Amino acid sequence: MGKKEKTPIIIDEQEYFYEDLNDEQKAYVNHIADLDRKISSSQFNLEQLQFGKQAFVKALKDIL
Repeated sequence: MGKKEKTPIIIDEQEYFYEDLNDEQKAYVNHIADLDRKISSSQFNLEQLQFGKQAFVKALKDIL
């Protein structure tokens, strides 16, 4: 069988391996990853909302 590679995690320029972390540390890493996804999604949604608002403001100006 092939050797399973470990997943590196860089924190403050220090490399750790996910598989070597204890359960509490893994939970924190998972929370951080989930928050990163949520922040990215929120930023994407905000861009859509701002663009939509601009489109409606422009449309309103056009019909006034």
